[in-house]
Amino acid sequence: MAPGPPADTYRSGLRAWLDEHDLSPGAGYDGSLDAQVAQLDRVRRELWDAGWMRYGWPEAVGGRGGPSALRAVLGEEVAARELAEPGLYSMVEVLVPTLLSYAPPALATAMVPRLLSGQEQWCQGFSEPGSGSDLASLTTRAVRDGDTWVINGQKVWTSLAQYAARCVLLARTGPDPGHAGISAFFLDMDTPGVTVRPLRTMHGVDEFAEVFLDDVRIPADRILGRPGDGWRLAMDLLPHERSTCFWHRVAHLYTRLDRLLDDAAAPGDEAAALGEAYLALHTVRCRSLTTQHRLADGARLGPETSVDKILLATAEQQLLDTVRDVLPGAVELHDSAWRTEYLYSRAATIYGGTAEVQRNIVARRLLGLGKE
Repeated sequence: MAPGPPADTYRSGLRAWLDEHDLSPGAGYDGSLDAQVAQLDRVRRELWDAGWMRYGWPEAVGGRGGPSALRAVLGEEVAARELAEPGLYSMVEVLVPTLLSYAPPALATAMVPRLLSGQEQWCQGFSEPGSGSDLASLTTRAVRDGDTWVINGQKVWTSLAQYAARCVLLARTGPDPGHAGISAFFLDMDTPGVTVRPLRTMHGVDEFAEVFLDDVRIPADRILGRPGDGWRLAMDLLPHERSTCFWHRVAHLYTRLDRLLDDAAAPGDEAAALGEAYLALHTVRCRSLTTQHRLADGARLGPETSVDKILLATAEQQLLDTVRDVLPGAVELHDSAWRTEYLYSRAATIYGGTAEVQRNIVARRLLGLGKE
């Protein structure tokens, strides 16, 4: 892979380009999910065409090489300028590394540029009713039939499934319960038998969906890795979610802290709460920076990223709790952006692995405390 420019050089050039090319949402932007996805497509397309989106990715998939830190810088600038919703933007950091590691090279070469360039959205079909944090209990099943796999089952909490052209999907292919019998597939979402039903969440955005799979046929060459590699793929994917994606999320939360400081009256007695919210964000940023350095150095990320997840969820909820306390009525009495973000923050200790599960991972796999 080509070395790419130093991170500081890349950042300064990117900032100068963004100053000259306004990618912020236009006057007609209404903040709806449709508008968010359209804006995301636009941002990725413009950054890809200008070359900025290509750094940090292999040349084989249209990239320009360089370390993953360049992708972290790009996502940080996108979040800081509020050009795209950070959670949606960051999905590339979960799905592209997965395809690069597990897909046949020809498939990755053909498909990855479609996501990076904004031509397509993809989704991740992992969670099921009753199999969220306990992913090993999933029941969606794939059965080999000649040169295809036939899949039946249901997924839930699938982000952007209603917009997605492709899905990284887990299904059980072996007879054994638990980890060993799980495989991963790359599914075209327009395949017959795929039904998507958006879910309305309490913060009023249909970001998630149910996906029903009824006798869905996937070509045998769309399996990612080998049969039984699904659990290993999932364990490789989750640390990526908790590295560069989290770095982007922290950058977004700093913009919210700045907005809170602008909206707040003279802090007075609230100064301590504002300071604690800042310290929580600073702590997770420092931790995330360490994770970014390890990723850039080629380290294999593992259960230690559960610490990142705990710190980020805690900081996000603390920040939005501070909004509620410092801006009386902004959450409870007004249909404001603060209310939407506050309600969304309640899920921070659930999505991506519940806080209880993450603490169990820290206790058992990092501290060696056993099961009791």
